[in-house]
Amino acid sequence: MDITSLLGTSSLVTADSVGLKSKSVTDGNLFQTMLNGALENINNTNNLLSDAENAEISFAMGETENTHDLIIALQKASTALQYTIAVRDKFMEAYKEIMNMQI
Repeated sequence: MDITSLLGTSSLVTADSVGLKSKSVTDGNLFQTMLNGALENINNTNNLLSDAENAEISFAMGETENTHDLIIALQKASTALQYTIAVRDKFMEAYKEIMNMQI
């Protein structure tokens, strides 16, 4: 059952809620938009991992004693990495399914 019909939204509105800013499917830019969103996600994940590493180094060197900020940075990095890996796995699954299609 497609819940978008129940909510009165289109799949593009749903796509906008996850960061895809496409106006219509007929624009032909949907793939480019999805690719840019994926690249932005990877860059964001990389920044969060870098911030977590800097927080660990700062804590280890005694520059800060705030364990709360350290744990938050580590959790953000961990969550972002798990999300990125899940998205990658779904892309790979879709790619494999497309490659197995009979033409």
